[in-house]
Amino acid sequence: MISYLLAGMLVWGGAGWLLDWWLNIPHHLATFFGGVGGAGAGLYMVVKKMGNTS
Repeated sequence: MISYLLAGMLVWGGAGWLLDWWLNIPHHLATFFGGVGGAGAGLYMVVKKMGNTS
C-alpha cells in the first residue's frame, strides 16, 4: 500500500519537476501540485484496492 503512495508522489512529482524545468515555473509549483496529486491518486488506489475485500 505504501508503494502506491510513494510511486504516485515520485511519478507525478517527477513529471511536475520536469514541467517546472521545461517551462521555468517559479517556486516549483508544478512539482508541488504533482506530488500532492500523485499522493491523492495513490490514496485513491489504496482505498479502491482495500474496498474490494468483501
